[in-house]
Amino acid sequence: MQGDSKAYPGEVASALEIRQLADEYRGAAHDLMGRGRRGRPSSWAPARMTAIQAIELYLNALLLDAGVKPAEIRGYQHDLRKRTAQPAVQALRLRQRTLDHLGQLSEGREYLSIRYGPELGGSLSQLNRLMATLDEVAVKAGTAIGKRAASKASTAKPEAAAKPAGAGSVAIPTEA
Repeated sequence: MQGDSKAYPGEVASALEIRQLADEYRGAAHDLMGRGRRGRPSSWAPARMTAIQAIELYLNALLLDAGVKPAEIRGYQHDLRKRTAQPAVQALRLRQRTLDHLGQLSEGREYLSIRYGPELGGSLSQLNRLMATLDEVAVKAGTAIGKRAASKASTAKPEAAAKPAGAGSVAIPTEA
């Protein structure tokens, strides 16, 4: 076992698997919105954290699906702006408001502020804007990944097509 390098977590995951994980984080973010309490900014932190994680995962899945290498994606760290600069993300045609918000999340280091700086609660983006960004990215990236997967499946040569018609099959009579 010595000398063997371990795969980086997520290194061998498919775009579809990452998208499914993002779907779970998205659901959790929506569920956690019910736990937040007015006047207690830190009570919203779990919803914020999972929403940002889901956004990042959706964009990662899209980039993987477009052929970007996992090591390159890891190099972006938590910078959503670097992800949105990629052609696959630009092809989503996200609303300008959403693109601006993704940039603000990165510039304001919201991911880190939520994790480590509860005193910075007042400088975070509005929750309804964060959830709207999450939902738009989820729908558009999920659709794009689904289309590529369907396209790949339709162009793949099915095993059954390689078999001559009628070979090894038995006709089963049906009643009229």
